[in-house]
Amino acid sequence: MTNQRKSWPTFDEMRKAAEDGDVQAQCYLGVSYQNGQGVQQDYQEAVKWFRRSAEQNDPVAQCYLGFCFLTAHGVPQEYGEAAKWFREAAEQGDPAAQFNLGILYETGQGVPQNYAEAVKWYHAAAERGEPQAQFNLGVYYEQGHVVPQNYEEAVKWYRAAAEQEVGPAQCNLGLCYQTGRGVPQNMGEAVRWFIRAARQGDKTAQHNLGVYYATQEQPGQAEDESAAT
Repeated sequence: MTNQRKSWPTFDEMRKAAEDGDVQAQCYLGVSYQNGQGVQQDYQEAVKWFRRSAEQNDPVAQCYLGFCFLTAHGVPQEYGEAAKWFREAAEQGDPAAQFNLGILYETGQGVPQNYAEAVKWYHAAAERGEPQAQFNLGVYYEQGHVVPQNYEEAVKWYRAAAEQEVGPAQCNLGLCYQTGRGVPQNMGEAVRWFIRAARQGDKTAQHNLGVYYATQEQPGQAEDESAAT
């Protein structure tokens, strides 16, 4: 997405711009109503402004509107409408919309289930830095589902997501280091990533750390290995 997002000095100026037809102001006003920022929270009013902006082809508003249909915020839940608006935004390069469209293709909600399409949209979103899409793409490469199994590619995407603090990606990256899949086996690196994931509450990482500490003659060694975190 290359369009520069605007800002307004005051809420009233943003509202006036929205009422005058500014697409970005309309989108931001929708966000304000959705989150209750500066106004009373009102999901239906949020949808009204998202729709006005989305119909003028603003991709951020299209993604928000799709999410409203996905989650039944201000409108009845309608997966087909969610897919429609996610697609509009995804085709303009919105990474959140690309990720959400991928989810719909993976689950078959609002569109026919199609794992290849899911991977296509996860990849598009991952390339634009969307961390959950990076993690999902890593899982596909590790499992060899739809795409050829490629541990190095899995590690690449796990690492990208892990560096954005996605706990399951940190855990899976640790497992790759533990087993030597896609990277040279390195238990110190494995422990480092398990610790980062465990601190976020990842149960698998917590279990793996517990097993590791239990097998060490000098448990303090693991803490030294994690000092760089």
